[in-house]
Amino acid sequence: MYSTQSDRSAETESPIGLTDLGRVRVLRALTESRQLSRSELAGRTGLARATVTSIAYELIGANLVRESAADAAGNRTGRPPQVLSLVPDCAFALGLDIAHDHVRAILTDLVGTVRWDHTRPMAVDDDPERALDAAARLIDSAVGDLGVPRDRILGVGAGFACPVAKDRRHLHAEGIMPGWVGVRPVDELAGRTGLPVRIINDANAGVLAERRFGAARGCDNVVYLRLSSGIGAGAICDGRLLLGHGGVAGELGHVVVEPHGLLCRCGNRGCLETVASPPAIADLLTRSRRRPVTTAELPELMRAADRATARAVEDAGDAVGRALAVAVTMLNPEMIVVGGELAAACETLFEPMRRAIDRNTMACNAESVRIVLSELGDSAGVRGAAAVVLEGAPEALVLSSAG
Repeated sequence: MYSTQSDRSAETESPIGLTDLGRVRVLRALTESRQLSRSELAGRTGLARATVTSIAYELIGANLVRESAADAAGNRTGRPPQVLSLVPDCAFALGLDIAHDHVRAILTDLVGTVRWDHTRPMAVDDDPERALDAAARLIDSAVGDLGVPRDRILGVGAGFACPVAKDRRHLHAEGIMPGWVGVRPVDELAGRTGLPVRIINDANAGVLAERRFGAARGCDNVVYLRLSSGIGAGAICDGRLLLGHGGVAGELGHVVVEPHGLLCRCGNRGCLETVASPPAIADLLTRSRRRPVTTAELPELMRAADRATARAVEDAGDAVGRALAVAVTMLNPEMIVVGGELAAACETLFEPMRRAIDRNTMACNAESVRIVLSELGDSAGVRGAAAVVLEGAPEALVLSSAG
């Protein structure tokens, strides 16, 4: 699983001591499984049953964990077993989706339930000050509307529609969000909100969210593909988020699929974004119809089974599948979750993707991977941003309760 322990320790300058590791293990097990008996917790954490019982009493006393009767199953008779679960309202997380055309904010409780959600449309790429100010105002509104005490907010996770450096402090915004070049969003948001801030690429946020809340629950090897105005991918391999040397792994939109194709904003020719993004498809239809076609029209054209649109989406699916074949060969995922606006095409898009993967990978890879539609839709990015904060909750809660 994506771990934030080392980062949170650096931020708080209060590393987890050995005596607190057992509490962290119990809280993390409950984060992953929602409710567990003491015996199940002992098995999940490797702690002795007596140690689990002692820790449980401490966490219940700190109002971090509660105990209740398990739901009755079948015709089971007798007293139902007691199970432990997190107290949802003991802590909260904020998530931001800072996209090209909007800023969206959510506030979730400790188990990830969204309690507040609002979007502010705006042009973001060239005006970071306005976008950051809007994000701060949304956060103030969320906290004020719900009356959440600031000391219960674990932090802010912010997803950006551009690559994020591995140090998770600055963006690779050149050619994508040009106004953000040189901006340090962690410092800017922390200064505006007074809260700890973590940043993440939107596709990486998407894969975290789908694994924790959506279509890839329980899947340790998954690729999330975002087909939007930009194309990106996030990958989890053996339960860990794949970042790469510089933090920019997964930029599938800049895999070259047409060597002599159109010039891409990254400076190369024939990148996947130039043939398979919604703007690319809209441009293609504009040329063929000899009238402007916007990306906003594409969903209706797809629903109407417009023949030219279907052909354009099928061709895009083939190009996406050829690019994905490299990822499938290298990473051997169990599942590919497809999100973004173009995912609405469903099988019109997915079937050519499957054929291209079949043609361009070994049979053992192609046979084992499933392509599925995102369950979270356009909420994947913002919920994944909040999940970045929630992943560090066990350590943060133990440190705060110890203080």
